[in-house]
Amino acid sequence: MLTPLPRSNDRNAFTLIELLVVIAIIAILVALLLPAVQQAREAARRSACKNNLKQLGLALHNYHDVFNVLPPRKHGTGACTSGTTTLGTRYNGNCNRMSAFFSLLPYVEQGPLYDVIKAGDATIPISPNGPAAYESWPAWDVVIATFLCPSDGSRSTDVKAHNYVFCIGDSPNNTISATTVRGMFGYRSKTQFRDVTDGLSNTIMMSEHLAFDAALGTSSGLRVTQGIAMNAVGLGSGTNENPRQCLAFQNGSGYVATASVKAKHGRSLWDGQAERNGFTTILPPNSTSCSEGTNANADATNSILSPSSWHKGGVQCLMGDGSVRFISENIDSNGLPVDAPDQASGGPSPYGVWGSLGSKSGGEVVGEF
Repeated sequence: MLTPLPRSNDRNAFTLIELLVVIAIIAILVALLLPAVQQAREAARRSACKNNLKQLGLALHNYHDVFNVLPPRKHGTGACTSGTTTLGTRYNGNCNRMSAFFSLLPYVEQGPLYDVIKAGDATIPISPNGPAAYESWPAWDVVIATFLCPSDGSRSTDVKAHNYVFCIGDSPNNTISATTVRGMFGYRSKTQFRDVTDGLSNTIMMSEHLAFDAALGTSSGLRVTQGIAMNAVGLGSGTNENPRQCLAFQNGSGYVATASVKAKHGRSLWDGQAERNGFTTILPPNSTSCSEGTNANADATNSILSPSSWHKGGVQCLMGDGSVRFISENIDSNGLPVDAPDQASGGPSPYGVWGSLGSKSGGEVVGEF
């Protein structure tokens, strides 16, 4: 009688080695696919940021069609006396610090909010056109998606945060209150498109800028694209301002440990001060910003304010013709010569292609950018 051969058990599970191989394959696929997914997400965010700038460009052109002038970066009613309200002590006027964003509200589908701000609130009381833009008021405390770039994951939690700023030009002199500026947007400026003799397609109107939360007066953990270094003594000497003073505050991608830095940009949508809503075309995009001031709670007279973004290699800028161009952080700035132009002066920008894109009537021949 033959004895049957022993039969092996049916296999119904992975061996340990097979399981480890499968896990390794999955890990490799994830490692290969994750960067692609992240790139696709950033591409979508960058596209959204670009579309917002295009909407702002259309709004600026529509505003110009109606009033034959561009809105000033900073303007408003002059009343600036504090008084008692149901919200506490408030200024009874906006202190001439309203930003151009207020003027653009009807042209970005925010007409009802514009009407509320325009009317004020007699029951509080708040004067027409609102209180000081840096104070809390329900009409100020809103989030408007058109003014935000999705790429800025470090954005301030302040409801008045924003990611777009207006071009002052290529001079650091009196960025706070100059009515005549080399760029398209100043204090109570009245720029018309016909004033842009360099050509609308060669002149920047707006750019991106990071918004953030940070303790005033500290440089801890801040990149140079965030915050404004204080006490740049070379900026306060009339037409002999030295942009290289800004570079002394930089250490790699951050600030030097001894720097005093204030957090201003992107923290107050409605405040037209240059440190909150303006930028200069002196140091290239994603460079250091600095001012001559020493008070973290005050705005300096002279400042270099560099635009910034989380997009790799540069920022997106809105040109005068409504187009949006990506500007490399390596754009030509002519080696940053010491002598900066005065706001009221004409003539070519000393800061290469980057400077010429910020001046509206410098007479430069703009090269490739």
